[in-house]
Amino acid sequence: MTSSRSASAVSRTVLVTGVSSGIGEAAARLLVEAGHTVIGTSRHPECIAEADRVPGVRYIALDQTDPESVERCAREAGAVDILVNNAGVSHMGPLEDTPMSTIYEVFATNLFGPIALTKALLPGMRERRFGRIVMVGSMLGSFPLPFRSVYGATKSAMHAFSDATRREFAPFGIAISTVEPGTIATGIADRRIYTVDEASAYAADYEVVAAATRRNEAKGLAVGPVAELVVAAALAENPRTLYARGNMAPIVFALKRILPSQSMLDVMARFHGLKRARP
Repeated sequence: MTSSRSASAVSRTVLVTGVSSGIGEAAARLLVEAGHTVIGTSRHPECIAEADRVPGVRYIALDQTDPESVERCAREAGAVDILVNNAGVSHMGPLEDTPMSTIYEVFATNLFGPIALTKALLPGMRERRFGRIVMVGSMLGSFPLPFRSVYGATKSAMHAFSDATRREFAPFGIAISTVEPGTIATGIADRRIYTVDEASAYAADYEVVAAATRRNEAKGLAVGPVAELVVAAALAENPRTLYARGNMAPIVFALKRILPSQSMLDVMARFHGLKRARP
């Protein structure tokens, strides 16, 4: 029998990945304030200064590219009611200039790690007949952009994983949702992986998109509203499949439903300053 209790009606144990900064830190803070038991992960929690820690959060180590680290994290966390798969890495660059080692790293961090952690915590949720899983993706998963192909592919796969497993989990009282923020002003540009050769054949178009991305991020969403959306998805009694905010989300998702795929790709490219091109 599926539980009908709201995730926010009682105190839950919540595991939030990537709480050292940004969305993860803000979401952890909101969850503690709401009275929940919060476990937060970081690759190196011992390096987080006491002043930068969220009061009430128990910090544990997690490297999403390391399967053994994922297993250790799941064991140390114990019984988890709500999992927020937030940690990830950003990437930008022409595909031809991007080493396969970087592609593997981005996929391991953004997709394989979250899937492995979900899989590790799933048996306990199933046995307790309750669970909430939130996959923090990106609108680039729904709206592909040139020079963000690797990153966008991980977020698109995350969305597909969430939608496909939703029916699998539902009979056991477990819901899974995807949150897709638009451009956020988190300073992520300073931590992003860039792969573009000095003499890249794609340099001209790449620089156009890179400049547009910098402008958009400078005036992007604040972290707070995105964290609030993540927490709303995590605590919803009947979570939706998808939550999106920023970059005129209601309008662009409506356009996606009515425009041909190529037209939507042209809209995204044009929004970032690229002229229309056909092979």
